[in-house]
Amino acid sequence: MAKLLTAILFLLVTNLGFAQNGKLLTKKLINISETPIWNKVSQKNELKSNFEYLKNLDFYFITYESDGLKVKGIVIEPKKQGKYPVVIFNRGGNRNFNQLTVATMIMYTSKLAEQGYVIIGSNYREKDEFGGTEINDVLNLTETVKEIKKADSNSIGMFGWSRGGMMTYLALQKSDKIKTAIVGNGPTDLFEIIYDRPEMEAKVISECVPNYWKNKDDELKKRSVIYWSDELSKSSSLLILCGTKDKRVNSKQADKIAQKLSEINYKFELKKYETDHFFTEYKSELNNLVIDWFNKRLNNHKN
Repeated sequence: MAKLLTAILFLLVTNLGFAQNGKLLTKKLINISETPIWNKVSQKNELKSNFEYLKNLDFYFITYESDGLKVKGIVIEPKKQGKYPVVIFNRGGNRNFNQLTVATMIMYTSKLAEQGYVIIGSNYREKDEFGGTEINDVLNLTETVKEIKKADSNSIGMFGWSRGGMMTYLALQKSDKIKTAIVGNGPTDLFEIIYDRPEMEAKVISECVPNYWKNKDDELKKRSVIYWSDELSKSSSLLILCGTKDKRVNSKQADKIAQKLSEINYKFELKKYETDHFFTEYKSELNNLVIDWFNKRLNNHKN
């Protein structure tokens, strides 16, 4: 009898824990004039003309629950009342490198937000497995947005850059809640990454991935969409952006996944530009591409 009660109690606690996935724990308004990016977007303590649109947006630091952990993130909302489609932004980098900041959100997603979108991004859990269990921190944001009044949780897109592109592919493998997605210079084959950049294996992947050296092939394949492209959500669509001068992710990776997706008749487009990993010479074009793609595929944004 005691064992039965213990088992029931365990199930109740476990189910309660899962029920909390995505729960919004804190939401704090950000004064962007008090953040490091302010010096770049302002002059004489006033927003520069090309950044005046930021007056139409509210930025928030959030904390939400994921697998029993407290995970930090950022939300951008239009100030105007309404119900807006959601775009989940997946940052690049790993661990403390290239963490999600207000600056990241402004440079990559604020123009999109100003067009009438709620943008939400995660900094992933502290124990970064580089495409392991922290994918849940991305997937659970589809629950978090249900607690954000201005967010239309029935209209969710995703946008990932670099490592965030890998996270986006993983999300499309594991969820059918993402209506459309954009990947910018995202790795599609980690075997090629470690061949081109051995330091990525030595200083990042082997340090992040549990039991890496024992299960190397399996773990790399789990994180490489080129091996499971047929598992991507069929209800979604994909825009792949590629810089042909990218020294971090060889542009051939985009060509190879495009070939795979063509073979299975997946809904996608590949756009290539003669630029680097960060689209340095094509920032305006990048903003326009992102806005146009989501406007056409998350078209409930009109209020």
